[in-house]
Amino acid sequence: MQGSRLSKLAALIALSVAAPAMAADVPAGVTLAKVQEIVRGNGDEVPTLDPAYSSDNASSRVIQDMFEGLVTQDLNGNIVPALATRWQASDDRKVFTFELRDDIKWSNGEPITAHDFEYSFKRVVDPKTAAPYAWYYSTAHIANADAVSHGEKAVESLGVKAIDDRTLQITLDKPVPHFTKMLVHESMFPVNRKAVETYGDRWTKPENIVTSSAYKLSNWVVNEKLVLERSPSYWNDTKTVINKVTYLPIQDLKSEYNRYLTGEIDITSSFPLELYNTIKKQRPGELLTVPSLGTYYYLFNIDQAPFDDARVRKALAYALDRDVITQVILGQGQPPAYGVTPGSVAGFDAPELAWSEMNQKERIIKAQQLMAEAGYDKTNPLKFELAYNTNESHKKLAIVMASMWKKTLGVEVELANQEWKTFLQKLSQKDFTVARYAWMGDYNEASTFLSYFETSGMNYSKWSNEAFDKAMQQASTASSDKERNSYYQQAEKVFAQEMPAIPVYHYTRTVLKQPEVGGYSLKNASESRYTRDLYITK
Repeated sequence: MQGSRLSKLAALIALSVAAPAMAADVPAGVTLAKVQEIVRGNGDEVPTLDPAYSSDNASSRVIQDMFEGLVTQDLNGNIVPALATRWQASDDRKVFTFELRDDIKWSNGEPITAHDFEYSFKRVVDPKTAAPYAWYYSTAHIANADAVSHGEKAVESLGVKAIDDRTLQITLDKPVPHFTKMLVHESMFPVNRKAVETYGDRWTKPENIVTSSAYKLSNWVVNEKLVLERSPSYWNDTKTVINKVTYLPIQDLKSEYNRYLTGEIDITSSFPLELYNTIKKQRPGELLTVPSLGTYYYLFNIDQAPFDDARVRKALAYALDRDVITQVILGQGQPPAYGVTPGSVAGFDAPELAWSEMNQKERIIKAQQLMAEAGYDKTNPLKFELAYNTNESHKKLAIVMASMWKKTLGVEVELANQEWKTFLQKLSQKDFTVARYAWMGDYNEASTFLSYFETSGMNYSKWSNEAFDKAMQQASTASSDKERNSYYQQAEKVFAQEMPAIPVYHYTRTVLKQPEVGGYSLKNASESRYTRDLYITK
């Protein structure tokens, strides 16, 4: 019975697919503009253009325009072939064999081979690389990934092997139902070995970089602009329309909005929250709200007292009025968050959590009780620093949070604003008390949110819980979606009981887009909006 089920599932997984037209799909009757150039707001300065070191949205957006993996996403978020044209899984779902396209080339005209993937995957998990997403390979259960990344096994033992130039084999240590979805993340993109080994840290400079997707880097002026130009070596170049894309790192949302109004920017990274209703009235067709895979948090350094006490963590979580935050402060349809996983995640049913069923008055009473048990009240207030990266929206929310905590619990909060690179560095070094954070899903499945908090996850707070880990392990081997969802629900309940971070709200994505820009997806719940899908109408 078990073998029969696996065989049927393997048949569903095994694909032999001719690649669809993935790039810009210009509708019949649409007249294209003569100049196909676009300017995109990117919020923050890009910390890195190396796929192995990408861990933020600013980097990800640009990297996804320049590099591509075995698979990618279409406009609806479906997984479709990219550098691989087809793949199949073994009956036990532990060995995936990918056949690469015959015509794939680097931007320098040299062929991309399976050996490039083998080198790149091993580079990410090599402890010498210190890649922030090495844990991702462990979560994907690529054979020996965890042992390799911890220096317990040789890099050569990683379960990735080039059978020949066109065939790549990936071996897992256990079945992962969503494995192909995980391959869309940039940490699994190939990089050019010769460029990396010749130029070292300077390989991503415009004069040195070699890319694999629709665009290549032509100019990068830090804190001013980053310019990509079309790569004629890209396998799907004939279906690419935009010739040049410029990314602007503008953290001040009002400045970005003003440059949008003058026509200098075609797609913004965000917009000033306080102008939402005004913009919605004046530019209803340009203000786009789309589903998103994201959760906004406040992380605790749980090794630092009193945040090693779950009562304090839960009290701070309970005291925040999410209805005010989402309906009054944000007001763009963001759902309040009481758990880790957004409702926009495919196939996920959130569990009933006791604290989410309370009204806000009940939550505040409970928060005050928990704080008193931990030894804090308005006569003996808790004091801590709340760090956030430079952004007006984060600042406004931090002020609101601090006010709510002060009013209900007497907590005294000192706000600390930090530039993005500094902020990320302090998080990775655990040099924080409480910090603003957000997690955008790497793929459309609940595990992308929950696995972050596993002991082996990225998890800047370094929270570790045996029951949580066990639920996630059981989910990875579940025999049905229903059973898998029940384990995810267990993990959510453990999280709510321990509260290693405060979930505040789940994202929607709202941007401003000029009317002449076509091809922008309104359906994909992930962050990905590839420039290769876009075009400018006349």
